[in-house]
Amino acid sequence: MSDVVPAVAAKPRRWVSWRTAIGGGLGLAVIVGTFVFVLPRVANYGDVWGVVRELSWSQIGLLLGATALNLATYAPPWQAALPGIRFRQAFVLTQASTASTFVLPGGAAVGMGVSFGMLRGWGFTGKPVTLALAVTGIWNQFSTLAFPIVAVALLTLSKEQNTLLQTVAFIGVAILAVAAAGFAVGLTSDRLANWVGETAAAITTRVLRIVRRGPVKWGGPSFVSFRHEAVGLLKRRWHVLTLAVLAGQLTVFLVLVVSLRVLDVSAGEVSLIEAFAAWSLVRLLGSIPITPGGIGIIEVGLTTALVGFGGKNAEVVAAVLVYRFLTIVPTLLLGLASAATYRRHRPAVS
Repeated sequence: MSDVVPAVAAKPRRWVSWRTAIGGGLGLAVIVGTFVFVLPRVANYGDVWGVVRELSWSQIGLLLGATALNLATYAPPWQAALPGIRFRQAFVLTQASTASTFVLPGGAAVGMGVSFGMLRGWGFTGKPVTLALAVTGIWNQFSTLAFPIVAVALLTLSKEQNTLLQTVAFIGVAILAVAAAGFAVGLTSDRLANWVGETAAAITTRVLRIVRRGPVKWGGPSFVSFRHEAVGLLKRRWHVLTLAVLAGQLTVFLVLVVSLRVLDVSAGEVSLIEAFAAWSLVRLLGSIPITPGGIGIIEVGLTTALVGFGGKNAEVVAAVLVYRFLTIVPTLLLGLASAATYRRHRPAVS
């Protein structure tokens, strides 16, 4: 009798988990439902195309100009957060990372992963890259939470009320207050930063044990080091970073406003404040990673809100679809090209 123990056949590796499959199926259902069932009930696509066909060359020029301005504002936040990166490299980085959020589920986490990989491939060291990812991400999230609050204040001053927006703004205030307080506490002292780091490391290690993964290699000292670098960066550049992030976010809103006006949704139907309220609310809802880039969710949300404020159905649907096209397709094309050629843009890193 042979003493050789027969090898046990390895279980075939599942390339897609059931959770990923369910999430992908849900996202696909939302997208199909939006464009096949929901939007056609709001306005017939033939009527929508009729509105778009009426655009003049000067109006198309306005749309392209707003889009170009929006694209140009992608890079400055990274220039403020990561010393040594030039506009061209920052533009390539942001186009590629943003494009990844349109084609892959996972939202901002996917974009951050792409950004990290590209920056390390260019030779940037770990700590500055991590810091830049953190501060740009936090500043963007702060703006996402703050805009609905501003919108409610503006609607109140103009003697208008919107129950849904007020509810979202209240939630935004609570989350923003907690997030801002946590961020401030983490930067207050080395002792607090060390405690936060040790606590986070202990919790993460316990979670990893469940899936039989080893303990994390970071802890309190890592957070203390991060605190020193973050405080130094923010003392020098917080105002530049804030202005750059606001410019980047508000030029997206500019594309929406131009789309509304050139497609005959007048200020009498939907005012600038109402458009901002609808945009800020839907932008917050669209940040939930149900579908890549919020496709489907944002279209339905914006259309519903703008029609509710008084916009005509066909004109609103046309404006929303043009706005989404101009804020997705150029970045998607530029992003795919950037991802394919990013090694050619390797900067000189000191």
